Amino acid sequence: MHRLRPGDRRRGGAPVDDPKEIVRAGYDAIAGRYAAWAASFETPVAAWLAKFVERVPAGAPVLELGCGGDNPATRVLAGRYEYLGVDLSPVQIMRSRAAMPGIRFEVGDATCVELDAAALDGVVSLFMLGHIPRPEQGLLLQRIAAWLRPGGWLLATMATAATRGEIDPDWLGAPMFFAAFDEATNLRLLREAGLDAAEARVVPFEEPGHGLVRFMWVLAQKSHSRHEVVSHP
Repeated sequence: MHRLRPGDRRRGGAPVDDPKEIVRAGYDAIAGRYAAWAASFETPVAAWLAKFVERVPAGAPVLELGCGGDNPATRVLAGRYEYLGVDLSPVQIMRSRAAMPGIRFEVGDATCVELDAAALDGVVSLFMLGHIPRPEQGLLLQRIAAWLRPGGWLLATMATAATRGEIDPDWLGAPMFFAAFDEATNLRLLREAGLDAAEARVVPFEEPGHGLVRFMWVLAQKSHSRHEVVSHP
């Protein structure tokens, strides 16, 4: 079993304008509402998760960052791999533990989690990077690369709205923080982290209440060889 040192667990007393505290408090407040909303529409998750599953062997150690509460992707990962799920929201982790007893879930800040180098065959992070302040996104990708064994895989979504950092005062009923780069910068951050994007594609889809959203879906490998990026507008 890979060994986790959770680091900062977002203790109480954080400033009200702390982006991560806004995210934590927001998901704590809307956990049930978010689950119902997320289940009400189709996303590309299943198709991209299948690409990851094709490449990462069953039983391998896999980390999911921003696992949220009970959701179909987490169930697939937890049922196939030596799985660890980490999320900033204690309420979301409580929901996951209740729905999937015996599966390992931890409350933690993804940017502060500590794992042994080359401990993982895969990392999955869906719809989480856009909640992390810009200066920390590239650093997190570097940490992920360090956790992966050579040949290990990252499946991630990266927002593309080029947002420096803003707070939506009413996102599904709670304030929520968002930050993002553009597609070219996302690809550069991956390269700088030592992650070769085998496939990177912006896939627009409709979110109820939010309209058309554009996430860059990335399947990237830590490898000694370089792979040509497959990027589609």
